[in-house]
Amino acid sequence: MTITEDRAADAPTPEIGRARTRKEDQRLITGRTRWTDNIQLPGMLHLAMVRSPFAHATISAINTDEAKAASGVLAVFTGEDLKDIQGVNITAWPISADQKTPDHLPVAVSHVAHAGEIVAVVAARSSAEARDAAELVDVDYDELPAVLDLKQAATDSVLAHPGLGTNTSATWQLDSASGGTGGDIEAAIATAREGGIVIEREYRQQRLIPAFMEPRSTVVDPTGEQVTMWSATQVPHVLRFCIAATTGLQESKIRVIAPDVGGGFGGKLQTTPEEFATLAVARKLGKPCKYTETRSETMVSGHHGRDQWQKLTLAAEKDGTVTGLKVELMADLGAYAALVGGGVPVLGAWMFNSIYKFAAYQFNVTTYYTNKTWVDAYRGAGRPEATYGIERLMDELAVEVGVDPLEIREKNWIKHEEFPFTTVAGMTYDSGNYEAATAKAKELFGYDELRAEQRRRRESNDPVQLGIGISTFTEMCGLAPSRILGVLSYGAGGWESASIRMLATGTVEVVTGSSAHGQGHETAWSQIVADRLGVPFEDIEVLHGDTQIAPRGMDTYGSRSLVVGAEAVIRAADKVIEKAKPIAAHMLEASVDDIEFSAGRFGVKGTDKSVSMPEVALETWTCHNLPDGIEPTIDADATFDPNTFSFPHGTHLCAMEVDTETGATTMRKYVCVDDIGNIVNPLIVEGQVHGGLVQGIAQALWEGAEYDDQGTLVTGSFVDYTLPTSADTISFITDHTTSPSTTNTLGTKGVGEAGTIASTPAVVNAIVDAVRSFGVNDILMPCTPERVWKAIQKGRAVPVEGERDAQPHFDEGAPNQDPGAASPESASEGSQS
Repeated sequence: MTITEDRAADAPTPEIGRARTRKEDQRLITGRTRWTDNIQLPGMLHLAMVRSPFAHATISAINTDEAKAASGVLAVFTGEDLKDIQGVNITAWPISADQKTPDHLPVAVSHVAHAGEIVAVVAARSSAEARDAAELVDVDYDELPAVLDLKQAATDSVLAHPGLGTNTSATWQLDSASGGTGGDIEAAIATAREGGIVIEREYRQQRLIPAFMEPRSTVVDPTGEQVTMWSATQVPHVLRFCIAATTGLQESKIRVIAPDVGGGFGGKLQTTPEEFATLAVARKLGKPCKYTETRSETMVSGHHGRDQWQKLTLAAEKDGTVTGLKVELMADLGAYAALVGGGVPVLGAWMFNSIYKFAAYQFNVTTYYTNKTWVDAYRGAGRPEATYGIERLMDELAVEVGVDPLEIREKNWIKHEEFPFTTVAGMTYDSGNYEAATAKAKELFGYDELRAEQRRRRESNDPVQLGIGISTFTEMCGLAPSRILGVLSYGAGGWESASIRMLATGTVEVVTGSSAHGQGHETAWSQIVADRLGVPFEDIEVLHGDTQIAPRGMDTYGSRSLVVGAEAVIRAADKVIEKAKPIAAHMLEASVDDIEFSAGRFGVKGTDKSVSMPEVALETWTCHNLPDGIEPTIDADATFDPNTFSFPHGTHLCAMEVDTETGATTMRKYVCVDDIGNIVNPLIVEGQVHGGLVQGIAQALWEGAEYDDQGTLVTGSFVDYTLPTSADTISFITDHTTSPSTTNTLGTKGVGEAGTIASTPAVVNAIVDAVRSFGVNDILMPCTPERVWKAIQKGRAVPVEGERDAQPHFDEGAPNQDPGAASPESASEGSQS
């Protein structure tokens, strides 16, 4: 032990706020990492899934003889073979007590409800042999009528699950009048009809595919006393629980490891049929088994996102002051209620009102089953859908009043001096400054200059028109307070856990229940702990993604890792400091009451005597001279359950050029200013924002999962499902303002979903703004050149003043095609009011 007499040395440079390159990137970009598919175990078999080509059918017979005789094949299993041990894919969020939820077996036994559903599993010595043999499995199907359209599903004319007797899964409502947070919505609309403004619109949120970089993969080793599963998953702890709850295996006998995971975007927030099927086959054979999906399997059987029809009614006074908002959603669950799929639309309930001061509000959602791939969380999960709806409506209100879209927003948003503010939906926003974010965004964008250019182009009838799109948004993230989740019938809590282990050499192990799949946890957590404990950044190791190493956790989704997971880390670090104080006091021959901790050193008040944290850790480990009654450890655990969400916000501005002769769109400029509270690592934040922007812009311009009338996914590869590349996007201008959150120690807010949530309406608002003078007030996403051109042609044929006299087309009694089959003309008609 060396007691330092000089405490005047320079304090280390703070890590929080420093743009450090990520620790994990070296192994990721050089390939020196361990993806699930890289794992090789002695005697391991490879699996291939036999999938239904039909969207809806009963299974009358399966002949596996030829497949079993194929080269390298050890076994072929049907759902009947596995039914006693395969478990079931459960839903963790029934949104109502009477929700109808069909059983979702990993391997179907008698009935398939979507194309791509597993009906048999082949186990062979190589993946190529398994895939070849899967082609030899002969399945007799009796095809049934399939329901593929959301509005047709509402009629129950064709049933996705005949045994349920209906396609309706559940209904759910949030009403400000019954909740005591606002007035009666019907009264507000009636009043507006008499002397104000009522705007009715119908918007479509198309179905999307998460399209993560690494295909899903699972390896199961059933040998020994413990079953070990490696999986490319966002939720190793949730997966372990679901396996134990449905297969009969003891939870203590299950180890789930999420090694390096190549992206998720919500697409790996799931317990998948493939994971359960691999586990069942491995247990049956008593041998390690691996399954890695092909990209086409990813797209046809990995869950999809979004897929809603939104009917929105906004009431306002003549001057544009909003008075009420009514939301009616139809949400497609696909063939099954996924892990949290039923609750994803519900998350929008608290966000349709967004940053605006509505006096009355009602949110209604009905969820339906169709014979398409099941739907669950996709980056933003309910919040992008809500932000899109309200930001499109605010543009419509600005047109009706005859003012700039930014002016109508400023007129109605919560002012910075009004925080904390309880919204009409019952959420309390703790901090924010929409004025500051918008002012900075306008300056960076050159808003007034671009508006002037827009006027010049219109006056000259330029064939290439300029449109300016706005999205001022907030989102609730940091999912979630456990008590609120309990009230909403969610099947788990929202807490997060962390441990800090102080090693004898002075280095630190941080164990977190929040597992990363690209977010940079290892870097950010190291920065936080370095500042908190005064230990060098390089001396900190972050461990995660293994239920044996990190036995407690609620995993990663909903922009919760930093605001919930890192708060648990901070609380564990603070416990380390408190546990170390008596030992430091003993080393310094001082009273514990006189010990203070700063910049990694314990010192005696009023003196220059101090010892470092590593010195205390070594003294604790040797245990040669500890105070009586002190146990020889300063390690600490902490679990944090937040009282509320965090609420990042921002202003996004987009300029789009639209060639009115061809419908081609070109992004001219994109500026976003986000307020995510205090920033731990600006470099990571910038990467998250840029990635989120591209995904949101892609929904507006390119992406959409489309089915033919037989239920076959026709966008089942990247040839047909148009993901953007860097060549398709521009350089974004990003910046931030800072309103620290009051809900956590760091003052941080989530950022992982912000770009996706805000960007889609900004782009569509810009395109519509460019062609509104042609009588267009909506274009179905994705806004392809064909759809834009056809909307312009139709708009030219409809008197602009007459467009507000028509009624919105939200007739649940008549089928309305999904985006893959819908014509742009019918899409525009559906949004007229």
